[in-house]
Amino acid sequence: MSKVSVTKDAGPPESAPSGLVVLDNVNKHFGALHVLQDIDLTIARGEVVVVIGPSGSGKSTLCRTINRLEPIDSGYIAIDGKPLPAEGRELAELRADVGMVFQAFNLFAHKTVLENVTLGQLKVRKTEKQEAIANARKLLDRVGVANQADKYPAQLSGGQQQRVAIARALAMDPKVMLFDEPTSALDPEMINEVLEVMQQLARDGMTMVVVTHEMGFARSAANRVVFMADGRIAEEATPDQFFSNPRSDRAKDFLSKILHH
Repeated sequence: MSKVSVTKDAGPPESAPSGLVVLDNVNKHFGALHVLQDIDLTIARGEVVVVIGPSGSGKSTLCRTINRLEPIDSGYIAIDGKPLPAEGRELAELRADVGMVFQAFNLFAHKTVLENVTLGQLKVRKTEKQEAIANARKLLDRVGVANQADKYPAQLSGGQQQRVAIARALAMDPKVMLFDEPTSALDPEMINEVLEVMQQLARDGMTMVVVTHEMGFARSAANRVVFMADGRIAEEATPDQFFSNPRSDRAKDFLSKILHH
């Protein structure tokens, strides 16, 4: 068995920028593939950052490093001023502050919708049961599936399941929400119902990092578009600047393929 080298995370750089989420000089390899190269990204509280780019550009990996679902090889990541813990209880606590919504809904099949949304509150946040149930019902109402509370995930449409997954993440009262291609497994008619919930979260001031192929959402909900190519951030701009006047050739090429097909 080959020996795995463990790099210690660097401490905060001398001039670490302050933001709710800070990535400083982050690198990540899968074998010989350098999937994240010298990533610097700071996300302010209340900011909606949409990450786009061609397949294989490192978008999902970037998203998954923010709550350490993917450990990094070098660099520094902090949430709300605290460096990401390596493991154990501190990591579990940090993950509770970082809501995550995946392409696959990852709901517990054997638990009702209501139970899915109360579970984390009871187990991690140690919320009192009646309060957790009241929170869950309020959040299910907020995402438009209050009348599905007693059903099991398999009885719901994909769009409904994804909205439950959003409610479940919100139930932890996270500081930031990560969305990793949340609509790519959905039928076209269900995409909008999920994007609408996300639009509302953005309007409510939730800090969000969204990896998506939905350019309409990027245009309307993002404060900033981060365009990735080949494991690097190739360009960052406001949606208006990016879509009307991309600076890099990679971004121009990407946009010409997706906006004019």
